[in-house]
Amino acid sequence: MLSKALLRLGASAARRPRRVIAAWLVTAALAVLAALAFGGRTADSMTAPGLDSRRAAELIERAGTGQEGMTAQVVVTPLDGGATFFDHGGARTALTQLQTEVERLPHVLGTSDPTGALDAGGDAAVRGGLVSADGRIAVVRVQYPDQSRLSAKDLDALVGLGDRLRAELPLRIEMGGNLFYVFSDPDGGASELIGLLAAAAILFLAFGSLVAAALPIGMAVFGLTVGVATMTVLAGVTEVPTFAPVLGSMVGLGVGIDYALFVLARHREHLACGLGPREAAGRAVATAGRPVVFAGGTVVVSILGLAVADVPFMTVGGVAVSIVVLTMVLASVTLLPAFLGAAGPRLARAGQIGRIGRALQTRRPGRPARRDPAAGAARAAGWRRWIGHVSRHPVPYAVGAAGLLLTATLPLLGLRVGLPDDGSLPQGRTERRAYDLVAEGFGPGTNGPLVIAADPTGDPGVLDRLVAAVAADPGIASVAAPRVDRATGIATLVVFPTTSPQDKATADTIARLRTDVLPTAIGRGPARAHVGGAAASLSDVGRRTSQRMPVFVAAVLAMSFLLLMLVFRSVLVPLKAVLLNLLSIGAAYGIMVAVFQWGWGSALIGLEATVPIVSFIPMFLFAILFGLSMDYEVFLLSRVREEYLRTGDSGTAIVEGISRTARIITSAALIMVAVFLSFAVAEDPSTKMFGLGLATAIFIDATVVRMVLVPATMTLLGRANWWLPKWLDRMLPRGPVGTDDTDDTDAESTGEDPRARLVDR
Repeated sequence: MLSKALLRLGASAARRPRRVIAAWLVTAALAVLAALAFGGRTADSMTAPGLDSRRAAELIERAGTGQEGMTAQVVVTPLDGGATFFDHGGARTALTQLQTEVERLPHVLGTSDPTGALDAGGDAAVRGGLVSADGRIAVVRVQYPDQSRLSAKDLDALVGLGDRLRAELPLRIEMGGNLFYVFSDPDGGASELIGLLAAAAILFLAFGSLVAAALPIGMAVFGLTVGVATMTVLAGVTEVPTFAPVLGSMVGLGVGIDYALFVLARHREHLACGLGPREAAGRAVATAGRPVVFAGGTVVVSILGLAVADVPFMTVGGVAVSIVVLTMVLASVTLLPAFLGAAGPRLARAGQIGRIGRALQTRRPGRPARRDPAAGAARAAGWRRWIGHVSRHPVPYAVGAAGLLLTATLPLLGLRVGLPDDGSLPQGRTERRAYDLVAEGFGPGTNGPLVIAADPTGDPGVLDRLVAAVAADPGIASVAAPRVDRATGIATLVVFPTTSPQDKATADTIARLRTDVLPTAIGRGPARAHVGGAAASLSDVGRRTSQRMPVFVAAVLAMSFLLLMLVFRSVLVPLKAVLLNLLSIGAAYGIMVAVFQWGWGSALIGLEATVPIVSFIPMFLFAILFGLSMDYEVFLLSRVREEYLRTGDSGTAIVEGISRTARIITSAALIMVAVFLSFAVAEDPSTKMFGLGLATAIFIDATVVRMVLVPATMTLLGRANWWLPKWLDRMLPRGPVGTDDTDDTDAESTGEDPRARLVDR
């Protein structure tokens, strides 16, 4: 049985704390050394097999024109604000020097020549897209080989050259391009520290003890070190997306501290009942460890289900995040009980921190650590009054809460997926300043050119028809001269839209080119053409994830229903849980749309421009939130189920079960919200979305759902909550996690001696 295995594991770790802690220290050291020796840098390849943009990339690779590789752009303007490159000889000379030095960098295949465009005259310069019409802004486009031949050192070399030339040349120099997007360090270091400090403050208030507050933090740091280092080793084997370390840190800190809180609270309860530290640690892992293992397992399973999207970078990102979650689960049932055993009886002697601290203590000031059996019930009195009030008025509370969440979900109808471009970054970033200069000088579409790859086999006149048809489209500002590979005959056309990469109109233009413009120009002949480039790739990935989202959601909800039915031997309880989870996650999605697409309150998180929702984030959020909500669901309903089996009265079970688990759930949720919100103020919009989306959903789940909708709906259902047809009961296996294999997993028990409870069972 799972309980007995966890009991032995926790007790063993508590009896030999030095060995276990030493083992984790060695593991962390080896993981860091392996990361340094064999690890790789994260990188993004926003594409997937079978997409039209991928077919375009394959044609470009066959042609060997160099356009299949990575690119960067160096955007310059004279420091003398009124000067232009046409009439400022010093600026023109400096521009030539800059282009020459950039071309000498390692792995650079070539650069564009803005000085040549200047010599050709104003009209030619505008057509070349290298110097703005007024001569104030010039662009040096830098061509690199394929991403597999590059590393972050290439980005560092380009940035270092820019820093040096800024001090030497009379030019303002800004840089951007997909080289920055792929190899920039992921955002999140400061956010992790803020999250840890916020969690430490909440834990200190909850427990009134520096030792008690430090243990979950210490465990989370150990787990995060091992998990992220392992993720880095994985990046040396395969391509791990840049968002994975940030998301792994965010989720790892949240679930790690959350899980540790469950175990620690249960441990202190056992200490208060007179158990020794080692036995208390073992029993805490045996009881609170079950929902930890269950919730961690469901998070991992649901995240790995992202493979259904058939987008490789999402699958690998899910594996990387799952590594961190699994590490946190393992640390919760091994390293934490070792910490508890090493701390000994000190955890039962919580310090006092004034009125707030005294209100949250597990014992009265100045009294021995032994706990009054009535203390738990006394502290739950406030929650009992609230849950009792909701249970007496279930209809208005159920309708009101559901209406509130449905209202919050309404913005979801306007969801637009994509990827924020550099125009959404803070002004302090050189990529943002380069983006603004290019948009000012050449138009917003120049920041996201499309690349049309055409194979004119059997139709020599198709290229001219393509150029004319594409140039005539209202969404296209200009078309550069086509480049034709003599060996293969494949042609590439660089096309500049009239709108920015993240604009919905750009996605509409891409769709129109594929469904109307290109097929009309090609006709029924053997020639073919595909639309590629970064903007097209991101649009394609967004469309694929949107298409696969319903299948993924249906699979996750079906798994949720089956698991909860096994755990609670009920049909309506899991059905209710699935519907309420959909409500809370839908409300979180709606709030994300209102903030990021509509700009409501965006200044509070430092968002400088509205942006579309990153295409893969809704699917990732659903996977993660499903597992986290299962944690609270099992924790709360296990106690309700136990009270129902003990009393046979549904109303009493709802009030007692929820009120006795309310404080620990809200404390755990508060920690998670604090950790996730610390990432919502990061610079990168994608990180902001992950942070705000997770924080919002957890807050809604732990408050409106668990403390209002759950008691209201369960009261309305009454004894039907636990209805299960006999034939189905006989068919269902007895799972390792559930009320038949549990002895009160909640951390707010009535205070009776747990040894007596086990004997009674």
